[in-house]
Amino acid sequence: MSEVVKVSSDARGVFTVSLERPDKHNAFDDAIIAALSKAFEDIASTSSARVMVLSAAGRSFSAGADLAWMQRMAGYSVDENLRDARALAAMLAQLNTLPVPTIARVQGAAFGGAVGLVSCCDMAVGSERAAFCLSEVKIGLIPATISPYVVAAIGERASRRYFTSAERFDAEEALRLGLLSQLVDGASLDAAIEALIEQILANGPLAVRAAKRLVAEVADAPIDAKLIDTTCHRIADIRVSSEGQEGLAAFLDKRQPGWQLED
Repeated sequence: MSEVVKVSSDARGVFTVSLERPDKHNAFDDAIIAALSKAFEDIASTSSARVMVLSAAGRSFSAGADLAWMQRMAGYSVDENLRDARALAAMLAQLNTLPVPTIARVQGAAFGGAVGLVSCCDMAVGSERAAFCLSEVKIGLIPATISPYVVAAIGERASRRYFTSAERFDAEEALRLGLLSQLVDGASLDAAIEALIEQILANGPLAVRAAKRLVAEVADAPIDAKLIDTTCHRIADIRVSSEGQEGLAAFLDKRQPGWQLED
């Protein structure tokens, strides 16, 4: 993929996308955004993919925007800035809508746009060293492109505070707000993520993808006749699918389903 964004996978269909720029605290620029977009696009089109872990090398998860990139953007026109913003927004949308479950591995600081990366993942496991800051207003900017995902992750009330104060907050606060879904000590970080992966892999692969789509489609939707009918059709369709039939039969027969035997 590139020297600073590395993609790997294992026989189980677990993909890892890693930021590999520890000397720059994994700060990202337009080239890294493009590399991430390509990685997410490739994983989304891989039918055997089951889980994706977003990680980073070194002490920091990501410092957000790279300084040299910001210096270049300072001289951009409105149209050029709009082009850059749309590239970042497209990458975030790809991550947010990836068809398989996504887990952020947050071992250290995640500032600015990196909070958006964490917010776009379905789950985030962090170490006690993780720290967060929506720092944009400190330099006269706003966290615009990441805002839909961050607000969804931590809520409007907390967003009002941290968008405007640019306070740094720790892993315990991130857990309380819902930005982190699990907090462990640094030595247990990989084991905790592996346990989560194993939990996901035990489930029906197609059902997991359908369940993720279900959340996106019913979230904030009015509970009306249309939504109720849609959900009824969804459960009816999956019950008669081959995976649904195998899962129900395995449960009734008190045996492992076929997808576990294949793994």
